[in-house]
Amino acid sequence: MKAKKSNLCGKQIKLARIDREMHQVELAAALSVDFDIEMNQSMISAIERGSRRVSDVELDALARILKKPAIWLMYGDKGEPKR
Repeated sequence: MKAKKSNLCGKQIKLARIDREMHQVELAAALSVDFDIEMNQSMISAIERGSRRVSDVELDALARILKKPAIWLMYGDKGEPKR
């Protein structure tokens, strides 16, 4: 049985991080230095696997570091789902 996802953004965060040629530890360091958000490599890995929740403050910081809109980090190129 597949584990339930805890976030929408993990896959896109990984794609954006790799696109920027950034390692997980570098992303964690940027969060700490630029936004005072303490996160380590294993926490970034858990986010990318979808097993750790991401707060709105963390999502905003990740979007800024990765230079992607937060909405893209959640939904990718398909955009926000219609309600």
